[in-house]
Amino acid sequence: MVEQNVPDMGKNRICVKLEHVTKRFGDDLVLKEVNLNLRTGKVYGIVGNNGSGKTVLMKCICGFLPVTTGCVRVFGKRIGKDVDFPESLGVIIETPGFLTHLTGSRNLEILADLNHRITKADIRFVLKKVGLDPDMKKPVAKYSLGMRQRLGIAQAIMEDPGLLILDEPFNGLDKNGVGEIRRILLELKGLGKTILLASHNEEDIRILCDEVFEMDAGVLTPLKS
Repeated sequence: MVEQNVPDMGKNRICVKLEHVTKRFGDDLVLKEVNLNLRTGKVYGIVGNNGSGKTVLMKCICGFLPVTTGCVRVFGKRIGKDVDFPESLGVIIETPGFLTHLTGSRNLEILADLNHRITKADIRFVLKKVGLDPDMKKPVAKYSLGMRQRLGIAQAIMEDPGLLILDEPFNGLDKNGVGEIRRILLELKGLGKTILLASHNEEDIRILCDEVFEMDAGVLTPLKS
């Protein structure tokens, strides 16, 4: 896989910075004065009940939702001002969407054609890495939930991003699949990637995360560091 042309943030440098971020939907204040620094080479976890604001926070970091007030910077660039979306980002938020009448390989090839950063050989490599057969002719419509999740993870990591935003990345995976994806994420951490993940599984958080935050009614609070 080809590394993207992004600023060299160095080890343990801040690559994501949120300052006084709020997000409002009408009268509903979903994020309340969120401040957060994410450093390179670390895995961060967010826990919290459904509706607490975790997914909205992730969407704001990715540029999918504009913040109401405050500032989001990724790799030194302000989201929504300097760039619309972060450079060097891999993401799973909610259910990964694919063209279900096509194979997994073909889906990734179509996505890769948007940026022209990776080859078909890179796609074969990443599919094998997440435990999928690159030669499988089965369309995505016939994939199990776990297979779709593996394909989503392949899509997120295939262009070797510096930042991964993963909302419940282990959904639908069996015990072996969870173990395999945990190993991949720890390997990526060792390569200096920054990972932010949300999970309802305490073991995922315990094994993977260097720092953990709780989101409760839009307020982000550190739990472990």
